[in-house]
Amino acid sequence: MSPVEQFEQLLGRQEPLLALAPMQDVTDREFWRLMARHGGADVYYTEYFRVHPDSHLEKWILDSVIDNPTGRPVVAQMIGNDIPSLVRGARELQEHAVAAIDLNLGCPAPVVYRKCAGGGLLRDVPRIEGILGALREAVRVKFTVKTRLGFDDTETIDALVPLFVKHGVDLVTIHGRTVTQMYRAGVRYDLIGAARAALECPVLANGNIGSPFDAEAVVRETGVAGLMIGRGAIRNPWLFDQIRQHLRGGPVLQPSRDDLLAYVEELYDCVTLPGTRELDQVNRIKKHLGFFGPGLADAETFLHDMRRCTTRAGLREVCRRCF
Repeated sequence: MSPVEQFEQLLGRQEPLLALAPMQDVTDREFWRLMARHGGADVYYTEYFRVHPDSHLEKWILDSVIDNPTGRPVVAQMIGNDIPSLVRGARELQEHAVAAIDLNLGCPAPVVYRKCAGGGLLRDVPRIEGILGALREAVRVKFTVKTRLGFDDTETIDALVPLFVKHGVDLVTIHGRTVTQMYRAGVRYDLIGAARAALECPVLANGNIGSPFDAEAVVRETGVAGLMIGRGAIRNPWLFDQIRQHLRGGPVLQPSRDDLLAYVEELYDCVTLPGTRELDQVNRIKKHLGFFGPGLADAETFLHDMRRCTTRAGLREVCRRCF
């Protein structure tokens, strides 16, 4: 079965499709492997390929496509605004085993949106239409889009939905915040639901889904075909399986404190670079551990103490004390 057929089969099921969100410098091949060991997502999105006139497909991202350790379909995401370059990138990516090509319209990093890429494109809807038309013509696998509601308002999604329909986008993921909102509270699931009702393709909901109960509530409120989860999966790699178990009405796995501590050890080995200084390894994993805060009773203490660690043993002690 081809990746596209796998993708279609997953979307055709009754239960929601669960996708691992693309997170730059986080969701690489080794992180995918770690997620898959703990149940894993149904579909994996790559970190974004930066596409511009002088770009080449980044090898370390392409490695996750060529040597996919998950056994699940892969969606290759691109970010950029130059139409010929995006078309070239899409054609090159389709030479590999991808289920879909995804256009990033949501990255909220200032270094990205100031270049009118990612979420910055939401300030230029006519340019988005040009990109959609060109990519629809170039993409022979599934063509998908990941977007936010707008740059600094929630009305932009109303202008985008007809364009997604017009250009035959095969799936849309909607993060229910604006770009300027970043990751602050106030995800608009109601607007995701409204867009879903107006679109002819499946929709994935994204934003603040951190538990099986969140997942059930979002699916019920929005009517979406699936969910995309990022930060919640970093701090809880069992989340995808927990959601499946909950929605099927069975017992839900409850990892112990020791399970979580063991996962942190796995995460350390997954994301750090062998042969580098211990301090560099510790500093590298702090980005991932920063996502653990929302799941802890005393997040402030954990984050404060964790960020001041300089050794692996010190990190272990902070985790033992705070988990």
